[in-house]
Amino acid sequence: MKLNAKELREVDEKEIADKLKTIKRRPIYFILENIYDTYNIGGLFRLADALAIEKMYICGETEIPPNSRIKKASIGTYKVVPWEYSKSAKDAIADLKSKFQITNDKSNTNNKIQIIAIEQYKSSIPYTKAEYSFPVALILGNETSGITEETLSLADQVVEIPMWGINKSLNVIVSAAIVSYWIASK
Repeated sequence: MKLNAKELREVDEKEIADKLKTIKRRPIYFILENIYDTYNIGGLFRLADALAIEKMYICGETEIPPNSRIKKASIGTYKVVPWEYSKSAKDAIADLKSKFQITNDKSNTNNKIQIIAIEQYKSSIPYTKAEYSFPVALILGNETSGITEETLSLADQVVEIPMWGINKSLNVIVSAAIVSYWIASK
């Protein structure tokens, strides 16, 4: 099932609920921390749909659907991507860890989720040098101040995208796309 922008805007969530269950989702999660720009949130919904990620957590001081600007920027993908609001990124991470701290009796290994922050930070490494394993959660931070120190301390790794010009950062959607498509290709 593929829908164009007009069809996505008009689709009834209840009518396609059964079809959405058949989508093979990638074990990738987005954790959005204090994303202020509603157009960025909408764009992240579009990216999440393009990648067929498992779920998106919208956290902290932010807007959530059905905000009109999120609806417009997402072209309706907020209706087809699983998401939930969480009071904080810390709470979203705790929720994910609780779901993935399950012992697999057959192999006696833990099915753990990897938490990756995308941020320029003193301990960050280039995103192409990191080792990724599924399931994986990507933390995406505020457009001005980035990811909070508290949330960075909860990450297994911090990765960054090299910047060679004067500008210090990329748009949050662009950053998420670069790293998540890199991970999906592995």
